[in-house]
Amino acid sequence: MRKLEIADAEVMRIAIQQEIQRSDESRYDHRLHGLLLVTGGQSCRQVARLFDEDPRTVQRWVKTFERRGFDGLRDGERSGRPRSLAPEQWSSLEEDLRRRPDDFGLAGHLWDGKLLSEHLRRGYGVELGVRQCQRLFRQMGFRLRKPRPQLARADPARVAAFKKTAPVGETGGS
Repeated sequence: MRKLEIADAEVMRIAIQQEIQRSDESRYDHRLHGLLLVTGGQSCRQVARLFDEDPRTVQRWVKTFERRGFDGLRDGERSGRPRSLAPEQWSSLEEDLRRRPDDFGLAGHLWDGKLLSEHLRRGYGVELGVRQCQRLFRQMGFRLRKPRPQLARADPARVAAFKKTAPVGETGGS
């Protein structure tokens, strides 16, 4: 029988690995196939090389399977870092975000990561970094809005008049 080859094999290999990582069931099947090879006489190192995994990973699959059976190969719930805010604080913060930052004595009229971080520190005694605060916005269903940039020396009255009267496609100039 003629050997079959896949076009762009290296690119397809990466795509297949990504597809395996994308789904809980695919990862479970991947581990099952690895164990099947080990039960067929392959070493953990050989399976790891074939599957592009670390040998310790395959060893962990085998040990987990021996201890917990098939359920041990499934992805479990990962606890992760506990929330910094209690559920009642979480809902209180959602209400806070519906108000303006300057209502809380903060310098600004739109919420951003820095302002939320400061608000959490002052109002809740919680220290979170700017990036984590930006994630909080997303988790709560809010999205960041950025103010429109203003030219430093623009006359506000002329800008407002231009916005109201300039036809589409024309630029203001007089």
